[in-house]
Amino acid sequence: MNGGDNVYSFLVAAAGLLGVVYTVKAGPRSDAPAIAPVVPEEDRDGALEVSPEIWSHFNGKINVLEGKVDHLTELVERQTVRVGALERLLRQAMRIIRRANRRLVARGETAEEIPAELVPYSID
Repeated sequence: MNGGDNVYSFLVAAAGLLGVVYTVKAGPRSDAPAIAPVVPEEDRDGALEVSPEIWSHFNGKINVLEGKVDHLTELVERQTVRVGALERLLRQAMRIIRRANRRLVARGETAEEIPAELVPYSID
């Protein structure tokens, strides 16, 4: 698993946690309209019908949640691009260090130690 997957997984988990917290806080309220079960007289091709009272009550909340999900999706996409750019820079740093070490060894000098943080980005 690379850094991009970790960031993406974290953001998805955070979005899920926000949804759970929002749902718990917005739980049953005393001012919520009473919902009476409606039994359809006939089954209309298995289509699910929602009463206007229920739809009007939850439509605003659904729109707010859709906006939040869109915002989180945008953040994840931006962070994915940033993580990709950072990984390319780390791979480039690793190539530079290896090239410098080859030059040092060719001159008979001791090669520099490669930082442990860069080892996962080794192309070799």
